[in-house]
Amino acid sequence: MTTASGTTEVSREPEGAHERAGFDEIHILWISEGMSCDGDTVSMTASDQPAIEDIVLGLIPGLPKVHLYNKVLSPSLGGEDFLAPFRAAAAGELFPFILVIEGSVPNQNIIEGDGYWTSFGNDLETGEPLTLNWWIDQLAPKAWAVVAAGTCATYGGIHAMAGNPTGSMGLADYLGWDFRSQGALPIVNVPGCPIQPENFMETLTWVLYHAAGTAPPPPLDEMLRPQWLFGKTVHEGCDRAAYYEQADFAKDYNSPKCQVKVGCWGPVVNCNVPKRGWMAGIGGCPNVGGICIGCTMPGFPDTFMPFMDEPTGGSLSSMLIRPYGAFIRRMRGITSMAVNREPKWRHNRHELTSGYDPHWRA
Repeated sequence: MTTASGTTEVSREPEGAHERAGFDEIHILWISEGMSCDGDTVSMTASDQPAIEDIVLGLIPGLPKVHLYNKVLSPSLGGEDFLAPFRAAAAGELFPFILVIEGSVPNQNIIEGDGYWTSFGNDLETGEPLTLNWWIDQLAPKAWAVVAAGTCATYGGIHAMAGNPTGSMGLADYLGWDFRSQGALPIVNVPGCPIQPENFMETLTWVLYHAAGTAPPPPLDEMLRPQWLFGKTVHEGCDRAAYYEQADFAKDYNSPKCQVKVGCWGPVVNCNVPKRGWMAGIGGCPNVGGICIGCTMPGFPDTFMPFMDEPTGGSLSSMLIRPYGAFIRRMRGITSMAVNREPKWRHNRHELTSGYDPHWRA
């Protein structure tokens, strides 16, 4: 389906999605042993609309009871105690659960002989490390929903850039873009380096409401992103966008003007951070003087490098808009002069000149 803005929205709602009973209880198995820095988990803890604590404590009306297993947030002492629900899910003894993967997925197939890129626990029989790939192979087909948290997990990110030795990729590249979970859902991609806190928690909450049977599946675009969050560009929500229209460009990073000519990719990047802010509605890259380097995009980082260089097409677009922008600036300047004057009838003289006539009759 093509929207009014010209973007393509792919309907991902399975048949019969509204004709099932919901769950009263669900588990979230969060694995951050991908090629990752755990930055998405850390960022997620900054959300307050809703907060992860509110979901786990059952403070959000209508959600199932949630059991969260995340190594950073777990009260467990670790080891086998922490791994128990993951092993149970792999054995088919734990359902329903949502699998969250953080970090890109390395390619085990390119390793010759022994070795692995990243692991999560050990095999109980052999004592050998269990690779991330093994866990995904075991858990993803059994999961009621699969969520990729952050750009590394969604599209490969930093670890998948040109020249990397790991063959890293996003979760959909590994499982297949046509993958469907036990809940008949595609992978839900929430990109960001790291994720914007509320973007992720809002998406997770929607998935949980769907699990409860009280909401349809979240609408996703062709890159499996939540369409309502990534359907607009950085530029469309940027505080500096009016400067672009007036062809008034920053020449250094201390300027409050449009930063396209100093490396900002905002006009073509799908992200709502300038509109939403980062924490408690405050911040967001261009809002605080940072250029947009496209960290939510499938082509990141390669397509947007070298950072801080003027983007491809920036010279042409700025050249085309310059005459128009200069004219608009001049016209607005003239109008500004007019509207910055008080009307002539506001005075302290003896006569009334406002136009009021007490004897006027219709």
